[in-house]
Amino acid sequence: MDSRTTVERAQRLKQLHADHKPLVLPTVWDVWSARTAAAAGFPALTIGSHPLADSRGAADQEGQTFEEVLAAVRPIIAAVDVPVSVDLEAGYGQKPADLVAGLIEVGGAGLNIEDTVHSEGGRVRGTQEHASYVAGLRAAADDAGVPLWVNGRTDLFLHAENPADVLDEVIERLRALEQAGADSVYPVRIQDDDDLLAAVTASVAVPVNTTAHPVKHDLERFRRLGVGRITYGPLLQIALTDAMKDMLKPWATA
Repeated sequence: MDSRTTVERAQRLKQLHADHKPLVLPTVWDVWSARTAAAAGFPALTIGSHPLADSRGAADQEGQTFEEVLAAVRPIIAAVDVPVSVDLEAGYGQKPADLVAGLIEVGGAGLNIEDTVHSEGGRVRGTQEHASYVAGLRAAADDAGVPLWVNGRTDLFLHAENPADVLDEVIERLRALEQAGADSVYPVRIQDDDDLLAAVTASVAVPVNTTAHPVKHDLERFRRLGVGRITYGPLLQIALTDAMKDMLKPWATA
């Protein structure tokens, strides 16, 4: 994809976040799912690491190399005319500048970056370490002249036995990510907790991303709680898997 198109898509993704409260980005994993979501009317998409890995027979949590991920997402991005953000897990051991260069080369308009470093035994980056990585991504994108949307994810709630106990630490981390240049922040695994969602959305000025189930969750509830961005993670693919099993089961037992 030529650089002008990539820049235009990144600019469009930024504007969409300003125009939609919240912006819903269906999480896709191949050309078919991307084209289907775009045809349904969504103005932007995101590629999830978990569904992408499942579609390719690979493991999530950096079970693919960065080069393999780029090769997989390139045709997906090229197949649609809308901006596409890519979940790049913890960065596949890449330096921020190399991660950004690879993403721009395949036409990505944004990225998701988490703080669980799977290539190093699943350790969690410290607050300043993760913020520094995000700052490196922001600087590399600025140097390249592409306004990539950076979604800074933290897994602190995910790893906590009682998520409420780490709320203050999460807020500190989200604010550090915001100051480092993250365009949105993503504290995972609190999509069903109104109190925690309201607390984190009130703590930062940038949009807060939440995971949603395409059938079981209510868009108006997320809007009321101040959520600015919604992605499905693996839940859209899982919902389609359940529907496909129900559809096929009578034929398998005939």
